[in-house]
Amino acid sequence: MATFISVPLKKSTEVDLVKPLSKFITASYPAGEEQGEYIRAVEELNKLRKNALGRPLDKHESSLEILLRYYDQLCAVEPKFPFSENQLCLTFTWKDAFDKGSLFGGSVKLALASLGYEKTCVLFNAAALASQIASEQNLDNDEGLKAAAKFYQLASGAFGHIKDTVLSALNREPTMDISPETVGTLKLIMLAQAQEVFFLKATSDKMKDAVIAKLANQAADFYGEACKQCQYKDNLPKEVLSVLAAKHTIMQANAELHQSVTSKQKKHFGEEIARLQVHKLVKTVASGYDEYVSVKDLSEKINRALVAAKKDNDFIYHDRVPEVKDLEHIGKAALVKATTITYPLSLKFADLFEKMVPMVVQQSMSVYTQRKAETVNRLVGTMRETTNLCNGVLASLNLPAALEDLSGDSIPQSIAEKARAVVQLGGLQSIEQLIKDLPELLTRNREILDESLKMLDDEETTDSDLRTKFNQRWNRTPSGDLYKPLRAEGANFRNILDKAVQADQVVRDRYTTHCDMIALLCKPENELNAAIPSANPTKTLQGNEVVNVLRSQLAQLDEMKKERETLEGEIKAVTFDMSTSFLMALSQDGAINEEQLSLSQLDQLYSAYNQRVQATLRTQEELLGQVQTSHQEFSSLKQSNTEANQREEVLKKLASAHDSYVEISNNLREGTKFYNDLTEILLKFQNKCSDIVFARKTERDELLKYVLFFASAVQGVTYVFSIAREPSAPSFNVPAYQSNPAVSAGGPTPAPRTVFVSSNSDKQTHTKPNVKYHRSGYHIDLYFQMPGYNPYAYGQYNMPYMAYQQTPGQAGYPAAPPPGQPYPGYPQQPPQQQPYYPQQ
Repeated sequence: MATFISVPLKKSTEVDLVKPLSKFITASYPAGEEQGEYIRAVEELNKLRKNALGRPLDKHESSLEILLRYYDQLCAVEPKFPFSENQLCLTFTWKDAFDKGSLFGGSVKLALASLGYEKTCVLFNAAALASQIASEQNLDNDEGLKAAAKFYQLASGAFGHIKDTVLSALNREPTMDISPETVGTLKLIMLAQAQEVFFLKATSDKMKDAVIAKLANQAADFYGEACKQCQYKDNLPKEVLSVLAAKHTIMQANAELHQSVTSKQKKHFGEEIARLQVHKLVKTVASGYDEYVSVKDLSEKINRALVAAKKDNDFIYHDRVPEVKDLEHIGKAALVKATTITYPLSLKFADLFEKMVPMVVQQSMSVYTQRKAETVNRLVGTMRETTNLCNGVLASLNLPAALEDLSGDSIPQSIAEKARAVVQLGGLQSIEQLIKDLPELLTRNREILDESLKMLDDEETTDSDLRTKFNQRWNRTPSGDLYKPLRAEGANFRNILDKAVQADQVVRDRYTTHCDMIALLCKPENELNAAIPSANPTKTLQGNEVVNVLRSQLAQLDEMKKERETLEGEIKAVTFDMSTSFLMALSQDGAINEEQLSLSQLDQLYSAYNQRVQATLRTQEELLGQVQTSHQEFSSLKQSNTEANQREEVLKKLASAHDSYVEISNNLREGTKFYNDLTEILLKFQNKCSDIVFARKTERDELLKYVLFFASAVQGVTYVFSIAREPSAPSFNVPAYQSNPAVSAGGPTPAPRTVFVSSNSDKQTHTKPNVKYHRSGYHIDLYFQMPGYNPYAYGQYNMPYMAYQQTPGQAGYPAAPPPGQPYPGYPQQPPQQQPYYPQQ
């Protein structure tokens, strides 16, 4: 009776985790010890996957521990990397656990760029291995019974977890083995087997029969539910339904057997006999399911008890035997429940990426950094704009040059200083080189962006063409839908570049306006002095009270500008690690309200600086008003003549040219930095596009291979059916390969202890003469195989009947038609001078 169902493991193809994850880490974290530690963790994760999936696993708890550790690590790493089709794209390929392949080889498999898919399949394997370990336990001792119950409940919980999460994890139709219907059935099967183990434990411990009866009745109920669901699962092996039906009946019989003992103890002898008449149920199992489950011992035990009970009742008690429908229902006692799947499952789990913050925190940090930069730029920009306004007002008043130029025949000190400053900053040559470099930087960024989007366009065009060609067989996410976030990101980059071009043009126009005066400031002092018109204003203003007041006001403005420079440095130097706040919020609330936390922190950090900025704005407004009033008084005292007016006009232009030079130079340097920074961002965007296009190409090639192969295979099968119905030679008829061999009178061979056995074979060989099919790539050869002869040898007794191949040119091997086109007419019969049979 101890036949238990176990589940085969899914098989996965090898995946290189090191390259894409290391690439992301290198791009996202600064070089140093932290980056190196994360890359080493990635290498450990890759080794862990190979240990868990890249080799056969023993049916031992240590192997299960490896699977659980890998699953736990996937749970830990999922929130810390942006795993998605349009970001960090990793494609995982898994085969259906129950698919045995086809006549032409291959098996049902699914490739998805989804870590949730990888987690689901790994958890499935953990559940499957747990079922195998449980089925290998020695149920004749307590340790084996306890271990079996534990592993069956773990398997039940894992299958149940997959049932609840698989659709949300995949966002597409899964393979049949991990579909909600299949894993829901497997969950019930494992739970029923765990309950049966408790029944065996109670029987071994000689517990009260009333308790054992309830345990058996509950197991029967679990098996009944599993049996109902299994009737609709065509993908499960056919033996499973038979085993479940047999177990359901057997558990019912055990429940009635042990309840009959309770009836006898209560002196309900008629009820005892009625319950023992369940031997009819056991006979049903023996006749219908004896190849799967043995009930000989149970049947004999019930028969002996029934004979003894009838004998005692006939000669002694004469108690009325009630109808079965009148018997009191046996209660149920469920001692098992599916293990709750909570991370971590492994007792030895250690997070390889413990120091790496989750992606939600990284994303929140990125948004916070942007908010902080906007705050800093607003404060700094406000001060710079106000300072430029101040400089513009002073230049229009020719201050402070007008106060320094009371002699009228030398270069004012302020103009001389401005000229030296321009020369030190590189003069015209520096600014012209910066202007020349901008278009090259812009062109480089546009080329990177265009190349990135072209990769998406080309792949999307290919995907669209294949979708049109194969229709519903091309069952993967359309590239157009998948690339929407990337295209939105690309459009944003293009918009940024367009605005940058407009800003560059404004800077060039301003440079053109002031170019001549900037060139004048770059000349030697004697040439500059000669270029400035001379004048002979009255010298009586030197020492005048109005002049002194105006100089004092200008000195206050200069002091205010220095304070702004200091304040700007302080604002830029403010730092605060928001990751701690975000991590705390995530641990407490399970989510991060980034906007609320960021705005609150930024207000706390910059409110005092904002007040200081507003104060300096008010100070400037007051001082400029005073300066303008004083300048009017000063101008009215000055002697007005044409030479003086011309000189003052040139000095104004020189002062304005200096201020414009400084601003243009700063703008161009900021623009250069902007383009260089944008280049790095666009290269990351290009890598992201390249990664997803490569992953999609890999997925496309695999799907294309699958679609093309099975398109050819279907045609090949159609053609082979025709061949199977025709004689290969006059002396004997070839049996149709698709016919099932007749079942012997003795019934099928009993199933092994482990019912599910997966098999993936590319060849199918029969023991009698048949048609032989052999696949090698897309090349399908058909042979008539005789017992004892090599089916792949072109010899006297193995003539090639026909062969189709993809590449034409070989004699006797016509090219196969394109997928979707019918095969040409039947090939001719092979030469008769080489018979198929050995000569008798």
